[in-house]
Amino acid sequence: MKYLYQAFFEEEKEGGYTVTFPDVPEAVTCGDTLEEAVEMAKECLGLCLEQRKEDNIEIPKSNIGAIKCPKNQFVMIIEFDSVEYNKKYNKKSVRKNVTIPVWLNDVAEANNINFSNVLQNALVKILDI
Repeated sequence: MKYLYQAFFEEEKEGGYTVTFPDVPEAVTCGDTLEEAVEMAKECLGLCLEQRKEDNIEIPKSNIGAIKCPKNQFVMIIEFDSVEYNKKYNKKSVRKNVTIPVWLNDVAEANNINFSNVLQNALVKILDI
């Protein structure tokens, strides 16, 4: 699932940028350059939204444009793709039991088929991810 949130960037007097998300108040980060601040904003937003999921806390709806940006800041839209994030950071596996006909199992085992790999590939294809 993809989420879009507005982020407020404030250029610091000492250099660098502070980034906040009005819809996700716990998401606060910074970067030495604008490019770094944008990347840090993506990571920070992802961490906060994934933590909310883990804690069963509602993911806030994005109110892009509804919250006005303070005069000393500027707005950028930050995208968070939860599928890409989890592919990158959530490598743990879970065990799934499946049931198949005996004849199919016998043929697959005779051909050294990796059942886990087949299931993973099929899910990726079916889900188009």
